[in-house]
Amino acid sequence: MATVNKNLSHYDKDSIPNGADFNIGIVVSEWNESITFNLLKGAKEALLENGVKEENIHVHYAPGSFELPLASQWLLEKEDIDGVVAIGSVIQGDTKHFDFVCDATAQGVKDVGLKYNKPAIFCVLTDNTMQQAIDRSGGIHGNKGIEAAIACIKMVHLKKSI
Repeated sequence: MATVNKNLSHYDKDSIPNGADFNIGIVVSEWNESITFNLLKGAKEALLENGVKEENIHVHYAPGSFELPLASQWLLEKEDIDGVVAIGSVIQGDTKHFDFVCDATAQGVKDVGLKYNKPAIFCVLTDNTMQQAIDRSGGIHGNKGIEAAIACIKMVHLKKSI
């Protein structure tokens, strides 16, 4: 496996646009909060490190990942929000619930971005085990929150430059 023991969240700071003029929304699932709050921490740190002002980072909480698309939509309806990062964690169980939640959340976040013509970044871990989620939320594979925040900055910059 290409990702074994590899931190996937490393990036070249010099290649990231400055986000000083960006307003970024973050919606965080409260379900699996030990994972999602670590993703939030990574996302916020990456935004701040790349120029986004603390007062321009708007964090809100949703009960679970399934609710992230609607919460993202509410944020993107605000004209001053340039992009949103939807943070969640769904861990495989013994039923099909995992598949329904993952599919609906992924499609929903994508649809919201297209509807509002603004970046809606999918930062929902869909892991088989809690250990995999830990590894991707600040563990040996880095922090997907960082990756999502960087993607959001890049997409907001792209939209503003076109």
